[in-house]
Parts: sequence; C-alpha cells; structure tokens
Amino acid sequence: MHFDNSVACSLRGKSRQSSAERLGAALLMLSGGKGRITRQCETNWASITFAGTRHTVEMVFEGEGAIEIGEDFIAELPEHEFAIRGQLVGDAEVIKVDHRTAPPLMKVTCEVLLLEEG
Repeated sequence: MHFDNSVACSLRGKSRQSSAERLGAALLMLSGGKGRITRQCETNWASITFAGTRHTVEMVFEGEGAIEIGEDFIAELPEHEFAIRGQLVGDAEVIKVDHRTAPPLMKVTCEVLLLEEG
C-alpha cells in the first residue's frame, strides 16, 4: 500500500459534487439526518492493483435521540452497502468515539476507503 502525502481537508459547504461530497451525503443518509459532518479529509491512496482515496470524517450527534441514532450508525457503518457513483467502498470503520453528557453530544470519527471503479 502507498499513501500519497497530499491531503485535502474541508469543512462542509462546497458546491461541487465530488466523490467526497457523495460520500458525505451517503453518511448523512446513514445517520438518519441526525448527524452533522464537521470535518472531512481526503488522502490519495494506491496499491499495485487499486487507486482511490481514504476519507476521514468527523460527525457530531447532538441530543439524546440523535446519540441513539449515532450508536446505530456506529454499528451499521462497517457492513453498510454504499452506492457511490464511480466508487467502491473498500473499507469503512469507526476509529474514534467521544461522548459528552451535558449537553448530550457524541462525536464520531470514521475512515472510509473509496476505490475508483473500473
């Protein structure tokens, strides 16, 4: 495996429809609309047979009801079947979870490896 040194990070709000934007939309859908993406970074990735990007996404779930949905999100993410045009999901995992009780908030950091289809 090879990780390219170029990293692109962004806050939400870009208007173009890149694979990162489509991944963000898919993650928001998986969160039932209860999660909010606060940060998304993209690193180029390549092996001998595949090329793509590794995405690190931070999501926040605010309020007790949203935290319950966030816990479902954590459980479902690794096995979720994503449908992202032009991309295959090679791996998806939660790498960090932070809880706060007052006010109720859960911050989830996940990594998703997108492989270029074709």
